[in-house]
Amino acid sequence: MSMTVIEHIEVGSGGAASIVFDLIPATYTDLFIKVSARSTRADVQDWYQLKFNTSSASFSGRNLYAVVGTGVFSNTNLQIFIPSANSTSNTFGNGSIYLPNYASSANKSFSVDSVTENNATSAIPYLLAGLWSNTSAINEIELDCINGNFVEFSSATLYGITAGSDGVTSVS
Repeated sequence: MSMTVIEHIEVGSGGAASIVFDLIPATYTDLFIKVSARSTRADVQDWYQLKFNTSSASFSGRNLYAVVGTGVFSNTNLQIFIPSANSTSNTFGNGSIYLPNYASSANKSFSVDSVTENNATSAIPYLLAGLWSNTSAINEIELDCINGNFVEFSSATLYGITAGSDGVTSVS
């Protein structure tokens, strides 16, 4: 297995409503995104959502998350938590998004593992299993901040994963 950086995006001064990876080549087996983000929203958390090929339609899935000190929850909301302006100062949430077989002609599954880092009782660990019911190859991925903007120094790195010579990708 080989993992290659396709693109790294860091939000500049003034923030940004979204982070967009466009012109994704179809030469890899899978895609992997590492995200470090924070929002300008005047609250302890915000969310971002995924769009593939500019579409936010035909997504489904199930998440599991915990609000520390409150309990564990599950629902079908596909918005990914990040810390915002009222969270611990200068602290960014982090996450990973894995997209196997992104260029195939089948529907696209994906998974998310993230946490809203916060030195308080409102930190949220989050897992998501999702499906994009579309057979088009993914050539653009957009992370859209829902209620605020991504702050300066929020970043995302897109990696391409190439299967080994036996045609099987094994992530350890």
